[in-house]
Amino acid sequence: MTEQHGETVDESCVLTEGPWTHRFVGANGSRFHVVEAGTGPMVLFLHGFPEHWWAWHEMLPAVADAGFRAVAVDLRGYGASDKPPRGYDGYTLAADIAGLIRALGERSATLVGAGAGGMVAWTAASFHPSLVRRLVVLGAPHPLRLRAAIFADPRGQFAAATPTLKFQLPRYEHVLTRDGAAGVEELLRRWGGPDWVAGPHFAAYAQRCREAMRIPQAAFCALEGYRWAFRSALRLHGYRFVKLMQKPLVTPTLQLHGALDVAALPRTAQGSGRYVVAPYEWRLLDGVGHFPHVEAPEIVLGEVLRWTKS
Repeated sequence: MTEQHGETVDESCVLTEGPWTHRFVGANGSRFHVVEAGTGPMVLFLHGFPEHWWAWHEMLPAVADAGFRAVAVDLRGYGASDKPPRGYDGYTLAADIAGLIRALGERSATLVGAGAGGMVAWTAASFHPSLVRRLVVLGAPHPLRLRAAIFADPRGQFAAATPTLKFQLPRYEHVLTRDGAAGVEELLRRWGGPDWVAGPHFAAYAQRCREAMRIPQAAFCALEGYRWAFRSALRLHGYRFVKLMQKPLVTPTLQLHGALDVAALPRTAQGSGRYVVAPYEWRLLDGVGHFPHVEAPEIVLGEVLRWTKS
């Protein structure tokens, strides 16, 4: 447990009571914390960085009310899920999701992923197509689009990625969790749309994200995913990943992207449709930054339900 500002943070800080059930599920050799509501076809929500399952706390009851089994998970290394020292490569993260769908007793699910969770969702749909019925990604270009843009657009996507390049520094997790994880709030501020950041809900949301990132090992694990993505670009392991990701996606895909997203630029995300041979839709959200699910939850909810039912 960590001591900071005299207060100890542990996993119980993410076990918030509400119109949902907390469960722990074993999948792919790890234990995952899932939060679920409702019954029906499963919609599985994958949060981004620097978030945890709480990113979907408004979405869960609403999607459950619409006749679905809504499930949000703390990804490997986050929140109350296991924090093993390794397994933050694209293959393992995708296998986590495939294992979870099966462990939850489902044959397939609609995947909804935001930011880094959107990247995991793209990969899971690509590597495990039979398990992903429909795909909704928010603020997440296809991984190959992102990789290409970082190299090809130095003033654009490469510059936008500079905060995450710092994650490559050894022990950078200590910088992130300093001063009660003030760095987490800084990233939310930088990447969020101005209306949301200046709005009434930002402070409370930032506080929850800061607290969850101070759970022992969470910051280290969260950064490992970014470290793998960067290092693998120069390695055989990464070359193989790129080859596999080039296989066109057969899952109907809806891509929602904030017009003001400065973490994953709209122009980077926009070409992602070329990797999808199934029905594909792109929607740009005005006045929204990198976190559409918390910045414009009503719009996102409507789109998720429309796509899941179509």
